[in-house]
Amino acid sequence: MRALLLAAGRGERLRPVTNKIPKCLVPIHGRPLLQIWLDHLFETPGLIERVLINTHYLSKQVEKFVAGSKWADKIDLVYEAELLGTAGTLAANKNYFDGNTAFVAHADNLTDFDLNAFVAHHNARPAGHQITMLSFETDMPETCGILECDQDGTVLEFHEKVSNPPGNLANAAVYILEPEVIDLAAGLPGAIKDLSIDVMPKYLGRISSFQTDGYHRDIGSVEALARAHAEYKLDPE
Repeated sequence: MRALLLAAGRGERLRPVTNKIPKCLVPIHGRPLLQIWLDHLFETPGLIERVLINTHYLSKQVEKFVAGSKWADKIDLVYEAELLGTAGTLAANKNYFDGNTAFVAHADNLTDFDLNAFVAHHNARPAGHQITMLSFETDMPETCGILECDQDGTVLEFHEKVSNPPGNLANAAVYILEPEVIDLAAGLPGAIKDLSIDVMPKYLGRISSFQTDGYHRDIGSVEALARAHAEYKLDPE
């Protein structure tokens, strides 16, 4: 399986930390988020073949980081002169996946979910489901996409960053997508489009949620970064 790590954003809510460093390279206990992601994906044997990383803000820093990575020969980079949005990036790089199932994740998330179990859950998903979505219980529900699921974990409703959300089970912005979903994203009008807003609502009733019992936090703000440093312990390299 090939993967897309979305890493091009400006990290506006994380300023001043991101004034001189892209959000995907913000360090957690000295290790950049992108390094944590690449280690997680490639150190799980036999699942992820290659990773595509999109760049935009401070892209030269990301290029330099990748060039020095121990995984450099398994990484591809694509520069976006203008940000395309999460679904826009997926659509623009449709051919990278060559009609196959894709793993897609936001690289500004800090997580230690079980990748083997996530893929196994997708392989055993109910008939007709085209997406498997990682979910987690959040302590900041107003900042997340909150899910309503049936007893089997199928996503029935999706509330994207609303006040007074109906629960705390959140979309972790980590997905396994069947080719139909990539085709749909590519067929949507316009170049700029978003997975949560433009794609996921079209698949309600056909998304299987896999809830992680591990750590997960969106490093989207200075407060979230501080919490991550206090809460998360990295394994030694």
